[in-house]
Formats: sequence, C-alpha cells, structure tokens
Amino acid sequence: MPEYGYFLATEEFRPADLVEQARMAEQAGFQSLWISDHYHPWNDAQGQSPFVWSVIGALSEAVSLPVETAVTCPTVRIHPAVVAQAAATCAVMTNGRFRLGVGTGEALNEHILGHVWPPASVRVDMLEEAILIMRRLFSGEEISHYGNHYRVENARLYTVPDEPVQIDISGFGPAATSLAARVGDGFITMMPDEELVTQFRKGGGNAKPVMGGTKVCYGTDRDEAVRTVRRLWPNQLLPGEMGQILPSPSHFEQLEPLITEQMVRDNTVCGDDADEHVSALNAFAEAGFDRIYVNQIGPDQRGFFDFYRTKVLPQLQR
Repeated sequence: MPEYGYFLATEEFRPADLVEQARMAEQAGFQSLWISDHYHPWNDAQGQSPFVWSVIGALSEAVSLPVETAVTCPTVRIHPAVVAQAAATCAVMTNGRFRLGVGTGEALNEHILGHVWPPASVRVDMLEEAILIMRRLFSGEEISHYGNHYRVENARLYTVPDEPVQIDISGFGPAATSLAARVGDGFITMMPDEELVTQFRKGGGNAKPVMGGTKVCYGTDRDEAVRTVRRLWPNQLLPGEMGQILPSPSHFEQLEPLITEQMVRDNTVCGDDADEHVSALNAFAEAGFDRIYVNQIGPDQRGFFDFYRTKVLPQLQR
C-alpha cells in the first residue's frame, strides 16, 4: 500500500504557515512531507519564497514526519558542495528522516546570478556530476574533485548523519528518468505516468521508491476553488518546456491568459467530492508509485486537513 504525504508549497506560504501546515498534516494522518525549493514563486500572486533549509530546520523541531525537498537543483544557483552540507545538517537534525530530492531545475530560480542557463542535456550531465560530489562528501571524508562542471578542493563535511543522505532524482522525460534509474536512490515525477515508472524499474530502479505528487483545491464551492487555482497556479497547466526556460515570474504572468477556467476544471481536482480526490491519488497508486504527496492550493488549509482526515485518507488506507 502506498504512503501518503503532504506537499508544502514554499512559493505560496510564509515560513510559520508552512510549519503549522506540517503540524496539521501530521495530526491528519499524513506520513511524510515534501517541501519545494524555490528562489522565486511562479507568479506574484503566490507571493512567497522562503529559504527552504531554514524552514526544514524549523520542521525538524515541530513534527516527527520524514522530510524531503521536492526538488532542489544542486547545479547552478548553489554549488553541490554547499547543498551537500545543507542536506547533511538536515539529516542530522531530523535524526535521519531527511531525503534530498534533486532535479535539473528551472531558469526561474537558477539563472539569478547571471550564469548561462544550459540546455537540458547539459543540465542532466551537471546533475550527475553534482550527485557524485555530494555522495563523496556525505562520507565525511576530505575530497577534491576536478570535473567537467565543478571543482572542489580539500572539502570535508564534519556534521554528517550516521547513514548517507538518500538522493532521489526528478524526471519528466527519458533522459532524467534514465539517470534516476542509474544513480538515484529513488525516482520523483509529477504525473501518474506508468511508462516512466516502468522505464525507471527496468533501467535499474528495481525496488527503489517511486514518488509522485499532485495539487488539489479543496473547498465547498467548486467554482470558487477553480478560480483560486487559476489565480494562484495557472503555471502548472503550461505545456512543454516553458516551466524550465522562462526566467522570471512576470514571464509566467504574461502567459496566464492562455489558461482558462475550463482547463483548470479538466485538469485539477477542485471542490469537496471525496471520490474525486481519492481517484486522483489512486491514479498514482495504480501506476506503481510508492509514495504520493498532495498539496492544497489556497488559504483553506484547515478545511483541507479536516476533509482529508475524515473523508479521503480513510478510503486510501483501507
């Protein structure tokens, strides 16, 4: 039976709100937490973007749930040696209940220092080298590394967990999925795509965990929930590579007129029909996912957690 977790959205909520949501998630019966890692929100309506590593420190004291970044890009904005230190400290603070989810990133967050934003194939190569560096550092030994993309000299992490941090790799296409199968400790993807799961398993993923997530908008007024999604998260319905190459929230806002309320209705679970929520999460289970995370869009967080505690999670856990 899959595990069900809650997905904390740093793009939409202040740090204290995220910590309170984590508490409510634990009380509602969710089994783990994801948390996004962004420098910018996708648009100004979302309006937040706290430093994820500080928030995870607070989560380590507030709840006992496992925590994972979904996902961190350890290649451009922050050097992998620094991400390794952050991840190792989080693992120590959570008593080993931290996993590092990584991906090739988006220009929205990663180009801010003025570096060239590489094409996808280069970003995959950079991610593989970054993972190699981080794994070596998690050993607690001093390392030096002279690679195609990174240099590390005489670096050692003194604060490390008893076991190396597990690294799960995000993928939405064949190249990243292949990388996850070869070198990841698990696989992350955001659609209940059975073909990608099969590729991961056959490519070397075998018994490693497959994790996925989705966004919903619980509310007693379905039309209002649809409007909330369109106002706050229209970016999730943009096609193709726009999510990876657009450099600022204003560029995403320019595309918002392309997203209609009908598109939201057709692609996002909105409202308080428990069967619809259960069906959306069951789609991941049927595709072979081991852990499934759900995020509530908008301000009615307490209503969402009460709804899932009483109406949704009991059906999923039978």
